[in-house]
Amino acid sequence: MTIRYEVFVADPIPLNVDEPVPNGDRRAFSPLSVTLISGAQDAVLADPPLTTAQAEQVAAWIDASGKRLTHIFATHGHGDHWFTAGLLADRFGAEVVASAGTITQMHRNVAIRAGFWDKLLPGQIPDAPVTATTPAGNRFHLEGHELRIVEVGHSDTDDTSVLHVPDLGLVVAGDVIYNDVHQFLVESKDGGRDAWRNAIDTVEALHPRYIVAGHKNKDLDDDAGRTITQTREYLDTVDELLTRHTTALGFFGGMLERFPTRLNPGALWGGAVALYA
Repeated sequence: MTIRYEVFVADPIPLNVDEPVPNGDRRAFSPLSVTLISGAQDAVLADPPLTTAQAEQVAAWIDASGKRLTHIFATHGHGDHWFTAGLLADRFGAEVVASAGTITQMHRNVAIRAGFWDKLLPGQIPDAPVTATTPAGNRFHLEGHELRIVEVGHSDTDDTSVLHVPDLGLVVAGDVIYNDVHQFLVESKDGGRDAWRNAIDTVEALHPRYIVAGHKNKDLDDDAGRTITQTREYLDTVDELLTRHTTALGFFGGMLERFPTRLNPGALWGGAVALYA
């Protein structure tokens, strides 16, 4: 009995922010990776997207697969990785699952939704009550194959986890690992980047062949070694350039010089402003 995985990448969407990024870009949300792990008849969805329109695209993708969706898993509490879970769960009759820490952070994101998420994307996010439960032992199954929720602590936010699928050599890593997209640094102060490195170490110790990053360039593969190395390199460069630049703008320019191909400089600018606040 074999299983496989596929990735749907939701394209960047513009944010309700008038001020452009210093390089002239309009502020946008990073591309979002949604993973479907499927067997002969059933499937599990990891990290459902942010907006109603994105959920409709994902629903059509699931329908086209011909699989019965049994579970929807969220890696962490940031709303872009779960706000459409309830909508999709109702449509497909699936169970929403997450770690206990992630569920705590889901409630936090609901609490800040009106002042943050809905201001960035007014009228685009569906009703999103927290309905996730934590499976016993952080384990659930797809047609006899074990799927393991591995808690990794702080990455780009608190209480994050990854989904390990040993029989595929796969880790669905959420925001622990990035794949050629600028990393979210807003919550990386006060030891946050060191904690993030520990989370990367935990993922690497699972010895995956493939890693689905929560935010990825859809033209690139999911090679585990490359994405781990590049995510670490980004964090190391952040630490280096913070000692060289006295302003957010200088830091932003230095990072763009080092990482000219990474998508969504707006995410980098948001992090730069927070780090120099």
